[in-house]
Amino acid sequence: MSTSSNATNNVYEPLNSQKQFKIATFNLFNYLAPPDAFYDFDRIYSAEQWQKKQRWISAYLEEHQPDIIGFQEVFSIESLQALVADSGYQHFAVVDQPTVIDDFIYRDPVVALASKFPIVDVSSVPVDSDLVLQLGLTAEFDFSRQVVRATVEFPHLGLCDCYVVHFKSKRAAWQAEPEALTSLEGKVIEQFKAQVAGGWASSIQRGSEATLLMMQMVERRAKTGNAMLLMGDFNNPLQDGILAHLVTDKLLFNNDQQQQQLMQFYALRDAWDLYQSHHALTSEQTLKRSPTHYFGQGSSVLDYILLSSEFDPKAQSNFFAVSEYVNTDKHLINPSFDIDGESTDHAVVSIGLTLRE
Repeated sequence: MSTSSNATNNVYEPLNSQKQFKIATFNLFNYLAPPDAFYDFDRIYSAEQWQKKQRWISAYLEEHQPDIIGFQEVFSIESLQALVADSGYQHFAVVDQPTVIDDFIYRDPVVALASKFPIVDVSSVPVDSDLVLQLGLTAEFDFSRQVVRATVEFPHLGLCDCYVVHFKSKRAAWQAEPEALTSLEGKVIEQFKAQVAGGWASSIQRGSEATLLMMQMVERRAKTGNAMLLMGDFNNPLQDGILAHLVTDKLLFNNDQQQQQLMQFYALRDAWDLYQSHHALTSEQTLKRSPTHYFGQGSSVLDYILLSSEFDPKAQSNFFAVSEYVNTDKHLINPSFDIDGESTDHAVVSIGLTLRE
């Protein structure tokens, strides 16, 4: 677990002259400096490929200039920290290390957060062992990737707990071994069973991670009153029942208006929905959400930024409105190999926040 700062002292003044700022979530896609390999011994960037990847990230930061960024798929932590520092990010947080096999093969990438605003505290998010058992999980259950919680000092708002996640992928939890079977039908059945059962096992892991995280966020909110921001690669659309509870905003079968109103303090909102509401005030144009990931002939939104009531103009405790939502995806839908050849397989999502007068 670590946090670092290039600031000259530990006394920070809130940047209350800044009335607008940006948040981004960025899946870096196998960010590992050569000569190390990701997953297999021969998956190594050449020096030219690595330089191209580094340039692409720096160009994004220069063009969009987010103030806070949540990163996923980080293998080379020190390289990323140095890269973002050159772009003005004095504060950096990470809570885990990737797994290294045979001294140079890396697995299990981690998440990180870079910020131009002061980070005053950094922690991983533990799982509630009692709740784990209540959910019917094994006592050894843990997040597939440790969650970063960085408490950041926001302009005007004060402290905000920023969570960076990379939930379990949809890749099946186990693979079939049809080589041991001789009949064609037997091989097909084994692969089908592994696809269905292994895929559901991954869904259970992903949904359980979201549930356990949400409960920790609620408890933290009750204890500190800090604003909340959750961002990352969810590996699942929010509308799917697997993760829909992350944006639960009502108590079921409860007609007490005071309790329902209090619930809003603990609920998270999808930044896209807040942006749509803001946009509707000034334009009649209908907005369409763009995918953040493409696979085969399909596409989906997997990358999200969720916000607490301080960023919802309809809430009594609001400070900021989501005034901008940018889905940077040219490298996916109209790539230029010379520029985008080593970029990322996800869109980069950023939002603009504007202080409400």
